[in-house]
Amino acid sequence: MTPGLYLEMSEVSGDEYAETRVPDVLTHGGVARATWWENACRDRTDLPRKLPEFSLLGVYEVGGAFTAPSTPDGITGQYFVRTPRPGQGCLTGRPTLGLMLVLISPRRPEQAQALRDWADFVHIRHIAEAGVPGYSMITPYENVTGGDPRFMHFYEMDTDDAEGAFRTMTPLVSDRIGQPGTAAWDAWANTPELRIMYVNTFRRVGERPA
Repeated sequence: MTPGLYLEMSEVSGDEYAETRVPDVLTHGGVARATWWENACRDRTDLPRKLPEFSLLGVYEVGGAFTAPSTPDGITGQYFVRTPRPGQGCLTGRPTLGLMLVLISPRRPEQAQALRDWADFVHIRHIAEAGVPGYSMITPYENVTGGDPRFMHFYEMDTDDAEGAFRTMTPLVSDRIGQPGTAAWDAWANTPELRIMYVNTFRRVGERPA
């Protein structure tokens, strides 16, 4: 549970990224470990997206002294740090093989705390309580720049079928709180402050310690 995560999004292959980019970032001060992930549902249409799609996600576990490196053409970097509130879910004891990456922002900067409260106490809470098979920890992070995307919800999964696990989540939450169209479900699924920037699932391709 490192203080921050530095993400890189690109269209390069996993082999190329591991050979040409991972060693450079690992030598940057404050990086503990690198993992890289393949997009499991590219160009999904069931959820809105404001950011460009990408095929490969690099995730770097970093300490508090880390500063984001410069990125070459074709790679976009985003640096997030843990919010004061803890993650929710459970530690299963099994390795993280899948991810769901959720990037969101408030519609207006002054709505950031209201969005954070809804996410922590309503949305993530019900997902964690549903005990979705394959889901483990759901950890909130905030962009160090304070800009878009403002918040990241980092869903760790102990299954390599991250997309399959994700598709079981909404029915399990609905069984607990009510079906779509009910007041409880609508309050869980959305809030007036929410602007979805990106949502997708990923399967782990490789890892390397610093």
